[in-house]
Amino acid sequence: MWMDQVARGWLLYELTSSPLQLGLMRGIQALPLLVLSPIAGSAADRHDRKLQIMVSQIVDAILFAIVAFLVITGRIQPWHIYVTAFLDGIVTTFQQPARLAMMAESVPTHHLTNAVGLGSVFFNVSRSTGPALAGLLIAVVGTHGSYIAQSLFQLAGLACALPLPDSLRHASANSKHGERQSFLQSITAGFAYGWSNEAVRAALLITASASLFIIPFTTMLPVIARDVLGVGAPGQGFLLTAMGIGAFCSAVVIASIGDRMPRGILMLVGVTLYGLSVVAFSASPWFPLSVGLMVVVGLFHVSSHALVHTVIQTYTEAEFRGRINALFQLAQVVNTIGATIIGALASILGAPPAIAGMAALGALASVAIAVAVPVARRIR
Repeated sequence: MWMDQVARGWLLYELTSSPLQLGLMRGIQALPLLVLSPIAGSAADRHDRKLQIMVSQIVDAILFAIVAFLVITGRIQPWHIYVTAFLDGIVTTFQQPARLAMMAESVPTHHLTNAVGLGSVFFNVSRSTGPALAGLLIAVVGTHGSYIAQSLFQLAGLACALPLPDSLRHASANSKHGERQSFLQSITAGFAYGWSNEAVRAALLITASASLFIIPFTTMLPVIARDVLGVGAPGQGFLLTAMGIGAFCSAVVIASIGDRMPRGILMLVGVTLYGLSVVAFSASPWFPLSVGLMVVVGLFHVSSHALVHTVIQTYTEAEFRGRINALFQLAQVVNTIGATIIGALASILGAPPAIAGMAALGALASVAIAVAVPVARRIR
């Protein structure tokens, strides 16, 4: 996934030199999340989660191989990137709720925060290594080298999924009283549960504000790397790697002492500082300084992802985990809206002002949530 974020964005920017199209591509990729997330979450609570994960990895491996073939043969066109991004979005939509629900049911409840933190550690190890590897392969071999590697890594992931125990394939119950619900009833019940659970609702609101205003800045990294810092695809990879290093450090803390932290306060303060650190990054004209600031950005990024995820997993009953994880996944749709907005602003104002303005709004939104939604401050 992290290799694809570098390779796909760089490939499209090479073909079009359009910041707007970078934002539109992320929009196309997230469109399935908007339409299919409720269905995917309900499927994860009703059907075989392991099968969903395995099929998604096979399909992604095929999609990456197709892009590599098109690049090698010189036939790649922007519409190929859009179509494969859309199909990859469908795959991700069905994979994530199943995977996250399986992880939450793999450990006792009192270790859940630590388990989510450990999952975030691995997530950020890949965030640190994937972009750098993609940038290196693009520089040495070409974009097709990254996509060949991505396809092989998906097959390696499939091999890791095969030994998952059958006890994790299905949710522990289909409904609170054990009756079998229809698919539509299951989807409706998931939305109702997410709205009525105050802690879950507050956590989703926090991640939605970060996803709309702050996280989309990564969409503009090809522009920053090529046009502002002049470091190309390898430099873009190093910027994302630096962000991953910072996020990794935060994730280690969550995995180690996650159950003893005041998560609500940390989420709110962390997202505020996340926005401010992105503002500082947008103003940097010097690559080493930008790398250092991306480490700081990564430190606070975890507050809008891993901490929110631990709250959602902790405060959600087992039978609803697939559906609530699907709602959490919908934050990426908000991220896509933000990516489209920031792409449009960058085409008018330039990338640095667009990034700074959006991130500043994100920091202000976090402060507003802290004032307007008191329950967010009380989450433990």
